[in-house]
Amino acid sequence: MKDKSLYRASRFLSLILRHRPDKARITLNNEGWTDVDALLEALTSKGYAISRDDLNRIVAENDKKRFSFNNDRTLIRASQGHSVEVAFDFPPMAPPERLYHGTVERFLDSIRQQGLKPKNRHHVHLSPDRETAEKVGVRRGPPIILTIHAAIMNDEGHEFYLSDNGVWLTDCVPARYIKEI
Repeated sequence: MKDKSLYRASRFLSLILRHRPDKARITLNNEGWTDVDALLEALTSKGYAISRDDLNRIVAENDKKRFSFNNDRTLIRASQGHSVEVAFDFPPMAPPERLYHGTVERFLDSIRQQGLKPKNRHHVHLSPDRETAEKVGVRRGPPIILTIHAAIMNDEGHEFYLSDNGVWLTDCVPARYIKEI
């Protein structure tokens, strides 16, 4: 997204739809949806005056596809990554054989001992390919890509969900399913 004002609005949108709806005085329903018109008013009141066309552009052009509309485009939500309580309606799904997770060196000891945990989010986020995992990991330094034996996890009772933006979600990844590349 090249327009700086839309980029700033997108970052604020991510904050309020994933972590701090109170910051814009909006409410999220149980599944994380909020009314588009109310959201646009709230954004304006916080100095992010954008039009519905601008919002459509933010949703369409966000490189991580962080946001999605409902079918009639009256509601919007973050695709995943919430720290506020939401109950997604994603059905459990069989994952591919392998999924990937991008991290950095300073987290490896903890991951080796405890596996991957959601921390302040609802799920562990996994990428469908190495390239995406690398983009995630590089945000914090030189990335280290972990391979997750997702099919084996699933066969052994761990559930997986596929978010609207193609991120795989699971409650945790025990260390025995993780291979360092």
